[in-house]
Amino acid sequence: MREGRRSRTAEYMALFRALEDGRPGRLFADPLAASFLGPPLQQVAAAARLPLLRALVPWVIDRRYPGPRPSAVARTKVLDDAVTAAIDGGVEQLVILGAGYDSRAYRLPGADRLRVFEVDHPDTQVVKRRVLGTSPAHVRFVAVDFDRDDLAGALDAAGFRPGRPTFVLWEGVASYLTPEAVDATVRWAHDATGTGSDLALTYVHHGLIDGTVHFPHARPWVDSVAAAGEPFVFGFDPAELPTYLRERGWTLREDLSTTEALTRHGLDPSGVPAFYRIALAHH
Repeated sequence: MREGRRSRTAEYMALFRALEDGRPGRLFADPLAASFLGPPLQQVAAAARLPLLRALVPWVIDRRYPGPRPSAVARTKVLDDAVTAAIDGGVEQLVILGAGYDSRAYRLPGADRLRVFEVDHPDTQVVKRRVLGTSPAHVRFVAVDFDRDDLAGALDAAGFRPGRPTFVLWEGVASYLTPEAVDATVRWAHDATGTGSDLALTYVHHGLIDGTVHFPHARPWVDSVAAAGEPFVFGFDPAELPTYLRERGWTLREDLSTTEALTRHGLDPSGVPAFYRIALAHH
């Protein structure tokens, strides 16, 4: 993101979640999502609540930018389910890296039993904290620039308990970082957490980054994040990800594209480029 301003991609993610929250047959509920939007996008979300425009608004968005909205819906559902399963399994902490306008700490059943650490750029956190007002006692905000700051030190200062079963959620961040920052974060996530911990991360296919794989319908999406000052710069080759994670102490449990996730949950993946992926790992 550009220094001194909140993340545009985080705001668009909130819009896509708000649109899904208002859709009949929705995959998840996110009643807070619309609260994080600036005036222009608030109007879009409000228009989508009107019966005559409910289907038209997402159709217009998808026609102009194929992929980001349904992909966001798919990854939100997959990650919601993963976090919920971890809560039911006895995880003690939830670390949300690059939390943006994520509201899982406030809307998922049982999240209030955890220590939740929302880690993000301070400019984005200012907006979020203003909207939320007083934060619940189980949530701690940790201001970090992943490319420059000491993640471990910041979390320790916020009360993170090393060696405990922890769910580390890294959604929508790795593709904007350097390889060194990604490596350091994945290693920290293993070394700082105890047996029974999980790592969930989203990433883009490396073939999109280096141009070796063609993904139909991808160009408008790629151009839009670049125009927002947050271009995709890092990706994994899915064939190499299991080894990459294993060398850093993790066992890959699942790796699927958001188009596969859409199909799994009964939604049409037509027109959605298949470069965006969700990986779940455990140790």
